[in-house]
Amino acid sequence: MAESSAATQSPSVSSSSSGAEPSALGGGGGSPGACPALGAKSCGSSCAVHDLIFWRDVKKTGFVFGTTLIMLLSLAAFSVISVVSYLILALLSVTISFRVYKSVIQAVQKSEEGHPFKAYLDVDITLSSEAFHNYMNAAMLHVNKALKLIIRLFLVEDLVDSLKLAVFMWLMTYVGAVFNGITLLILAELLVFSVPIVYEKYKDPSKASWSRQKKGRISTRKPLVQQLLKHHLIVITSSLVL
Repeated sequence: MAESSAATQSPSVSSSSSGAEPSALGGGGGSPGACPALGAKSCGSSCAVHDLIFWRDVKKTGFVFGTTLIMLLSLAAFSVISVVSYLILALLSVTISFRVYKSVIQAVQKSEEGHPFKAYLDVDITLSSEAFHNYMNAAMLHVNKALKLIIRLFLVEDLVDSLKLAVFMWLMTYVGAVFNGITLLILAELLVFSVPIVYEKYKDPSKASWSRQKKGRISTRKPLVQQLLKHHLIVITSSLVL
């Protein structure tokens, strides 16, 4: 009798345990704003980049977008030497002015606060040999893969891949006749920081309720969104070309 009661109870126990496992596994994967299709191990720098281009932190993304865009526009208008020199001069003017200001304040108030950048001067920024070797090993893996790919393409190991490269380079000659490298970088940055957030705002059903299909009827505003995106890209491209 004990064996039969245990046998009757075992299916319920196994079913309860099997039912508890999916809930345990699926409970931690649906947080809003999380990096999609990335696990806990791979969600490091990838999630940081994802949050950056999707404007999760407006101040951080605005700072990165503004500084990089100003840098690219400066490189498009001036030489690299001039841009680097002006950046260094601007940074030195800020730090020297702040140092002189704090020195005057300490002299007037007769305080002994010390150097204003002492906390940053005491930070250990030395690179250990182990960390250097780790970075070099990681870089060598990518360099070796790139060298193998270059040799395979230029020595025609696969004729189709080499022809694809030739066609792509032929198309890039027409792109180079219209754009230069800095213009392409500016265009790429504008697209990276604008298209994902626009797509998420107007295409994600959880963000825009009017884009859902209600009662089998297709929303009439979907073509309007496509026209807005197309107009957005055309305006950016024409402004950069002109």
